[in-house]
Amino acid sequence: MSLYTLQFDPRALKEWRGLDRTIQTQFKKVLARRLETPRVEAARLSGVLSDCYKIKLRASGYRLVYRVIDSQIIVLVLAIGERNQSRACEQAGKRL
Repeated sequence: MSLYTLQFDPRALKEWRGLDRTIQTQFKKVLARRLETPRVEAARLSGVLSDCYKIKLRASGYRLVYRVIDSQIIVLVLAIGERNQSRACEQAGKRL
């Protein structure tokens, strides 16, 4: 299986740069695994975002939403935000 390439929506990249380094490091560890196997059914979202997946950092309270684009072998990060405000999912829905 080939590795997927990680790309960011420009707005998600801005959110990424605003994160604390420790949170970025936690996301990087999970993203590295997801580039090998991006479709994790337990992380699949529903509704409008049914073709998207999430990564949750429970301890820090952050969520990252990404979409898998098989035709280009890309994992596209759509949004990053705090879980308690559902901000990441709301932003991802607007960015599809």
